Amino acid sequence: MKQAVLSIDGLRQAVQSLPDDALTAAREAALASIGTQGLPTVRHEDWKYTDLSSAIDISNRWLADGANTESAATPADTVKSIMASIDANWLVIANGIVDLTHFVESSGIKIERFSDSAAPLVMERPLADLNVALLRDGLRIQIHAETEKPLGVLIVDETSAAATVSQANVEIEVAAGCNAEIVEYQSSSGGGDHYGNSVVVLKIGQAANASYVRIQDRRIGHVHTGRISVTLGADSQLHMAGYDLGGGLVRNDVDIDLSEPGAAATVNGLYLAGDGQHIDNHTRVDHRVGPASSSQEYRGILNGRCRCVWNGKAIVHKGADGTDARQTNHNLLLSDKAEIDTKPQLEIYADDVKCSHGTTVGQLDEAALFYLRTRGLDRRQATQILTHAFAADLVSRTPVTATRDAITALVESRLAELITDNVS
Repeated sequence: MKQAVLSIDGLRQAVQSLPDDALTAAREAALASIGTQGLPTVRHEDWKYTDLSSAIDISNRWLADGANTESAATPADTVKSIMASIDANWLVIANGIVDLTHFVESSGIKIERFSDSAAPLVMERPLADLNVALLRDGLRIQIHAETEKPLGVLIVDETSAAATVSQANVEIEVAAGCNAEIVEYQSSSGGGDHYGNSVVVLKIGQAANASYVRIQDRRIGHVHTGRISVTLGADSQLHMAGYDLGGGLVRNDVDIDLSEPGAAATVNGLYLAGDGQHIDNHTRVDHRVGPASSSQEYRGILNGRCRCVWNGKAIVHKGADGTDARQTNHNLLLSDKAEIDTKPQLEIYADDVKCSHGTTVGQLDEAALFYLRTRGLDRRQATQILTHAFAADLVSRTPVTATRDAITALVESRLAELITDNVS
């Protein structure tokens, strides 16, 4: 089978058409890296279940059409609706273009544009290279005092009939001893083919506490890849939750580095998939010193012809004695056409550790369904109750309280779509 290949000539022309600013050198370096490495294929172990051909096809058509983003309209109604649903201080990246007009200046937050300051962190990852090569601008954010509202980063795209591609890149630093709440919201709309690629770098200082919620509610059929890279200082804490509701092809990479003693990371995720969706979550936690702890729990509800992937990896490096690492993945398959590839992984090179992992894949409990039906409910109603209960446990643990009502509404709406009339 012939693998789709990104047009390097088209990419080079697109990079050269971008403004000459503080990002120029980083763009050129990223372009050279892509020319050497290319993009991941199913021959790579971490990508064997996820084929990027659709993202490459959209990118090549967009590049051949001139890689134009200026004509894309900012989806004002979508921005307004999302902002109204979550009370946060919002920064907007619309169609890859930074918009600071909605942000209310705060004494606890400092913001810089990449185009006015140093280049973004080089991650040496192919999709991160693609992100930097095509990046119009990005944001560097420093949170150095507790704020009244969570910081919101809204990444929103509006497509027309033509293929479009957008990049978003944000670096966030939480100062030592600070408590911060952060919301990342991904949304897209429009009838055209779209590929959105985002990178978030989160640095948590010593004894700081960061609560991070990621919501992905892109249009069904659109392609999204995202990477979040987190480093934790000594005695710091990360409470993170991700919710995947939309998208056609979705790939999320979460890398967490525990290099200081006393650090703790809790990562939860919920993915809801229906016909035509492919949602892939890859997590990696590197325990480099001890004592430190990590906990991962992901849950999925799948219906129709869809495929989901969960690959959770925890690596306990030599000398990281005192590590506590846990992983769990639970899945409900509501259709015999739904597929889940789940792979919890532990790599342990230290002796004094406490590690566990587990996964479950199953259908709804027929005894529970029967019980609810004896109470006057039909099968569809009983299915709704049980799937809501399965998802609600994670939703109730959302680390940013201001997002809970919005996430509850989004999950309920998506579950209603998934539990179709064929559940009878």
